[in-house]
Order: sequence, then C-alpha cells, then structure tokens
Amino acid sequence: MWRRAFTTRRLVLALAIAAAVFGAASASAQRGFFSLEPNADYDGRYTFVRLRYTGGGGFRGGGRWSADYPAMERNFMTILNDLTTVKPHVRESNILTLDDPALARYSVAYLCEPGFWYPAEIEAAGLRTWLHKGGFLIIDDFYLQQWNNFERAMRMVLPEGKIVPLAVSHPVFQSFFHIETLVGMAHPDNSNAKAQYLGIYEDNDPSKRLMVVINYNNDIGDYMEWSGQGVYAINFSNDAYKLATNYIVYGLTH
Repeated sequence: MWRRAFTTRRLVLALAIAAAVFGAASASAQRGFFSLEPNADYDGRYTFVRLRYTGGGGFRGGGRWSADYPAMERNFMTILNDLTTVKPHVRESNILTLDDPALARYSVAYLCEPGFWYPAEIEAAGLRTWLHKGGFLIIDDFYLQQWNNFERAMRMVLPEGKIVPLAVSHPVFQSFFHIETLVGMAHPDNSNAKAQYLGIYEDNDPSKRLMVVINYNNDIGDYMEWSGQGVYAINFSNDAYKLATNYIVYGLTH
C-alpha cells in the first residue's frame, strides 16, 4: 500500500536532509542561474513532470514555467521517497511541453505560474487530450489579479470545464496525509492572498475523478524549494509537502 507509518518528527528530519543535500540548488537559483537538466529515461518509476509552456517571458534564463526548478523537485522527491512507497526518481525529473507525445507515459504533471501562461492552440489541445485520457494536473503559484489570465488559458484547454471549490473532505486531501483544514496558507509574495483550493472534475461530475487541482493564492513549490533554509515558517513547508504528497498519491491511484 502507498501509506506507511510516519511521524511529524520524521517529516522534519526528511526536510533537514533535503535542505542539506539540495540547498546549493536553491542558492544557485537565487543568484540567477538556470540550467536545464537532462530528462530521466523512462523506466516505469514515478518521475516528477513539470510542464513547459508558451508565455511568461524570461525568468532566470528559463521561463515562468521554471519557477523553483530544480530545487523544488529534488526536495520534494526526497520527501516522497522517504515517506511513501512510491520510490520515485529523486535526482532526476522531466520537463515536457504540453503537446509532447511522451506526456502520455506519465499520469501526473505540474504547471506553475499560470498567471503568465499563454498556450498555443496545439499546446492546449495536447494537454486536453492528456487530461481526458486520465492525466492529473497540479496548478500552482499564482494569486489575486493573475486569476484572469489563468482562467483564460484553462478555458482554452477545457472549454466546458467548471472550476469549483474543493472541500477538505475530498479524497485528494486525504489520500496519504489526513489534512484537517485548508485555512492558514497564503501566497509567499502576498500575505493578503489567502490560499484557495479549486478543481475541475471529469465531465464536471463530482462523483468522477478530479482532473485538475488548483492552488490559487498559494505557492507550494516555493515553500518546498526553500524548506529547511529558514526563509519560511516550518509549518508552511510542512503543509506544502503534505499537499504535494497527497496530490501525487491521488493522481497515481485515480
């Protein structure tokens, strides 16, 4: 089974290990360096997939899609490997475009900073096909006025999709960690942007699988990138890892 015994102390210890191993990557990112690492060869093991999209301009030499890369992936995969039986690639991850045929090999993908996301028609069509075939999309890192552009982009992908609020009782928040409240987090760039959790269901039917989970007014990627560095309160980093772990386990089992 995916779940196994864990304690808060164990999660904190894993955070410390991740910080020690991958802290240099965060420091390099902060200094403005960006290096695109090779994708992992497909071998059936879970691989973190980040989506590269059109729009957003330059960002650390990459694009807005690359925010928190690669330290966030490395930190998160260290935690996922330590706390679950998923056994992912830890030191490798993948960057794929929305219309890359290779995306069909993976059931979960992450897209960040959608406030700067301007998909081309072919990208929107590729992502739509993947979602309808069973893909689970995690949207992260945007707030307040950035909603309008995200919604426009999402409508290109799923024109009939209805974006609805998610309750804490939804299985996506209970798939590994038992999350008791969705209140408390905010976007690290704006404390007035209080986190909201939204979703899009298959056929807009809440009895069917969740296809998209949306972290609005939040940035769990940033909290995970800087975990153990003293940048943010430890409870925010812990909560970010819990949400992210639940999302992966939900995506792999639904």
